[in-house]
Amino acid sequence: MITPLLPYPAGLLKTRDSRTMVISDLHIGWEMTLSQKGIHVPTQTPKMLKRIAELTRKHHPQRLLILGDVKHTIATAEKAEWHDVPDLFSELRKIVPEILVVRGNHDGNLTPLLPEGIELLPATGAAIGDTGFFHGHQWPSPALLTCKTLVMGHVHPVVAFFDPVGFRVVRQVWVKASLNAEQLLKTLLKKQNSRRPKSAETSRFEPSQIIPRASQLFIMPSFNDFLGGRPLNERTRHDKARDEMIAGPVLRSEAVDMKNAEIYLLDGTFLGSLEQLRKMS
Repeated sequence: MITPLLPYPAGLLKTRDSRTMVISDLHIGWEMTLSQKGIHVPTQTPKMLKRIAELTRKHHPQRLLILGDVKHTIATAEKAEWHDVPDLFSELRKIVPEILVVRGNHDGNLTPLLPEGIELLPATGAAIGDTGFFHGHQWPSPALLTCKTLVMGHVHPVVAFFDPVGFRVVRQVWVKASLNAEQLLKTLLKKQNSRRPKSAETSRFEPSQIIPRASQLFIMPSFNDFLGGRPLNERTRHDKARDEMIAGPVLRSEAVDMKNAEIYLLDGTFLGSLEQLRKMS
């Protein structure tokens, strides 16, 4: 199981042979989008590098895993990204022996920006030990459901509250939800098979050939704490419309119990279930 590195938006996975630090959603270059709107924010890349360096000195991981959205622009790369992304990874290689990146929906044209030695994994994810990791904008590989635990990013989960004076306060959170792996596998295979002809690749993933074991799903907060997010607990006119705003096919499936998902602040404080927070908002 992944362990949150309180009070940071990062986790640590320990296996018999290795220690892997996991972060998600850096969105390098996000500041340029704000600049185009007249909002000037200094680049957050040095801040994120400093935080990663502090965490690696403290927890000594042999591997760093980034769960997608290294950069902010989707299909291309802006000038700032061409500068900041290579510089960040060149520095990271000095402090972490192995670096893996799961491709996110904002990571188009990422390959030319990465120095040699950085392993780029597909958006469908990969398993480390008994934990499966994927970004979240696409369905994970069916093989990941044989893991006990799944971990994703993509959502930038936050909750919003109003203090006694009436000010709206938004905080990053971790989300832990129960998962029905058998139901998710059936839905996943149905979606895959409806979109493309059956092939040797898809035929490997028949329900009878996979024993789904995943029982819980962790949603990681974004490592770039300047990023916003749509608060999970905010009310909309209709519950269905609110649930449809949750990003990613896995979370919109009926296989994940988001209603009773446990919500934790970055310092580990348990806030209650998502349904309880929605009733309070």
